[in-house]
Amino acid sequence: MRYKTHGVCSSEINFELEDDKIKKVEFVGGCSGNTQGVARLVEGMKTEEAIARLEGIRCGRRPTSCPDQLAKALKEAISSSGNQQ
Repeated sequence: MRYKTHGVCSSEINFELEDDKIKKVEFVGGCSGNTQGVARLVEGMKTEEAIARLEGIRCGRRPTSCPDQLAKALKEAISSSGNQQ
């Protein structure tokens, strides 16, 4: 799945879900070390757990962050597939 980010340095997040788990995550742009770290930490995690951990994280004065954008992307993917959180 592809998610266009808003209000952060990365321009999009590409990810794969399988059986309600995050299989793969790739941020395009952004702070490379941080986004790679977030991606590796959430791979294999249940989507609901990742959302709970990442949602609401801010980057400086910005009202969002790359982890928060990932949470938004996961929520959108869940709602579009008809699954419940």
